[in-house]
Amino acid sequence: MKENNLQILKLLKELVRPFYNKFANKYATELGYWKKNYLKEGKNFENSFYEKIFLNLTQERDDQFLTNKVIADFGCGPRGSLKWIKSAPTKIGIDVLTDQYLNLFGDNMLTHDMLYLKSTENIIPLPSSYVDVMFTLNALDHVDNFPLMCHEIIRVIKKGGLFYGSFNLEEKATSAEPQQLTEKIIHKYLLDKMEVLSYRITNKGPQGDIFKPLYENKLHYDQGTEGILWVKATKIR
Repeated sequence: MKENNLQILKLLKELVRPFYNKFANKYATELGYWKKNYLKEGKNFENSFYEKIFLNLTQERDDQFLTNKVIADFGCGPRGSLKWIKSAPTKIGIDVLTDQYLNLFGDNMLTHDMLYLKSTENIIPLPSSYVDVMFTLNALDHVDNFPLMCHEIIRVIKKGGLFYGSFNLEEKATSAEPQQLTEKIIHKYLLDKMEVLSYRITNKGPQGDIFKPLYENKLHYDQGTEGILWVKATKIR
């Protein structure tokens, strides 16, 4: 009986999800998430773990490969994702909610040694061919227009510049994450327009350590299920 009730509840959630996503406010959901974590972490965002994530994503030993480069992180949030980088003079965090983050968490964000830049849902306000290395970590499923923002990301990267992306695959769309990303659409709108240098895909690790298979290089992916894709690519034209 309990199992039947769980199945019914799951079915009801699937039926209600499209209506909730349509009427829920994406930005309010995002801000609520960050407010909750800001208070939980003692009004001081923890960001030391980014070094491990980004170095494993890039397959580099340290930040020296970024020396004197212009670095950007698309969809950075307010946590200080690039604070760990010491070798680059210009580190830009790009987010559609930057102004609201600064109003709420500005004192903390000023300690991150980063430039925070407000994007829109249609354009990244940077010159073309400006960024040497572009990161994005589980952010492109948050955008309203996936093809357009992929175009913008490619536009602002220099020819020969690098793109490093981490994508959560096959997660159902929500109010905060309106895109259900698949390998097919990531290739169509982003990777097919660049030269892919590294492509690692796997099922998620355990809750709280979802990148574990990538850290340990024990990769296995069940096609069509939720997983993680890590990509390194370069802009060729």
